Amino acid sequence: MPTRFLAIAAAFLMCAQTARAASIDEDIDKYFAPFSDAFSRVVFFSISFGEAKIPLLILLLIIASIFCTIYLKGVGIWGFKHSIKQIFGKKASFNEPNSGKDGEVSSLGALATALSGTVGLGNIAGVAIAISVGGAGAMFWMCLGALFGMALKFCEVTLALKYRRFNADGSVSGGPMFYIAHGLTRRGLRWLGQPLALFFALMCVPGALGGGCMMQINQATQQMINITGGENGFFGVHSWVFGLIVAITVGLVIVGGIKAIANVTSKVVPVMCGLYIISALLIILINFQHIPHCIYTIIHEAFFPNAVAGGVIGTIIMGMRRSIQSNEAGSGSAPIAYAAVKTKEPVSQGFVSLIEPFFDTVLVCSMTALVIIITGQYLNYTDGMTGVQMTSAAFASVFSFFPYILAIVIILFAISTIISWAYYGQKAWGYLFGEGFKRTKAYQFMFCAFIVIGSSMNLNSVVDFTDATMLAMALPNLIAIFIMINEIKNDVILYCKKHGVKTWLKENV
Repeated sequence: MPTRFLAIAAAFLMCAQTARAASIDEDIDKYFAPFSDAFSRVVFFSISFGEAKIPLLILLLIIASIFCTIYLKGVGIWGFKHSIKQIFGKKASFNEPNSGKDGEVSSLGALATALSGTVGLGNIAGVAIAISVGGAGAMFWMCLGALFGMALKFCEVTLALKYRRFNADGSVSGGPMFYIAHGLTRRGLRWLGQPLALFFALMCVPGALGGGCMMQINQATQQMINITGGENGFFGVHSWVFGLIVAITVGLVIVGGIKAIANVTSKVVPVMCGLYIISALLIILINFQHIPHCIYTIIHEAFFPNAVAGGVIGTIIMGMRRSIQSNEAGSGSAPIAYAAVKTKEPVSQGFVSLIEPFFDTVLVCSMTALVIIITGQYLNYTDGMTGVQMTSAAFASVFSFFPYILAIVIILFAISTIISWAYYGQKAWGYLFGEGFKRTKAYQFMFCAFIVIGSSMNLNSVVDFTDATMLAMALPNLIAIFIMINEIKNDVILYCKKHGVKTWLKENV
């Protein structure tokens, strides 16, 4: 198998090099840009709040997360204890890891896969930009947004488990495309559910190839170039080599399906997150004398921001937006991984999923924000500075070698995200074209090729388009959740009664 993938990757390497020599990236930008720009303008259509602007779909995601939190009486609060018990406590019979016919991976494996997809460059670069534009107070609203997002994540994951499908080969297929189609059909809304499910899958595939693959490998390659001699170094001249190495690595993982992916991510995620959190904590502790002022600044600027466009509304928007975009609550991506869990109780994994937004945003994103604020680097933001540069400068302000550690973390974040999105895109591909062996391998072959291409080409308009598709996935997902929210509530009440879970929910009279 390694030899086969090496041959495949090498073939696409030659294609990528030939394409680069012919400047096909500029040609694609030239001819694809009009379509990409038009689509992006629709998806990223923004509403103004004074001087602040927010894309309508982001606003809908924020409203949906607040709505789900209120409707489920703060499930992220009263259900969090049970979610911890599901992962770290004794496994009950309804979530037995050895019940093979009820899924493919354990709760921890699915959680690790989902986290590897959400914990990525946005936790480093995106947070830095949110803080620099929205001020230190954006961190407060970012964490609050995550607490609301937990309820939205709970809803989509519960539905993914309830409406998943078991294939003849024992594999599991699930996610928004299934619960949108079958859930709405049950309500006599087949005319709505089928096209919405199709739209979700159509958005997910390019989103996986672009935002989940090409953009990630492009950023990871740049970090590799930065720590290995710059543009004149080996990877600066031969960037495709790094793409080839990653393509082979990812290919060897994804051919094993969700079991292999979960096995890898359950090992990689703790290492990369642990390395990043420990590094961030070290910087915070070294600057411990500034911690009280840092906390004061965050709380004060959350309500009384200084020179932020749009004032307090602008700060709230930047914080909430970063939260939603980081943990992807409501986008429908993570439920695809959770659907493969070995369990007979859909709601049980809904509780487990509460950990994901908390860990991704409240913990990892907050570490980035605290490092940037406590070192004062957010005050040094200038036009043209990237989020990675700002975070790197914050790390370097303590130890000059810390940017190298950060570069390693960024590469790990990017590769783990690529692996997870390979699976998300594969399931959407299977929904569109069928899940046969040849069709699946064709997708995996194409995905690995895009890794090599993404490492050595500059396809700005394509990446803009795929960013838009990743956000567009949320629209059909939110419609389905809103229609089925009462079904989710009733299932949760029954589950809590059955397993003795204390809940704030009450049955409808």
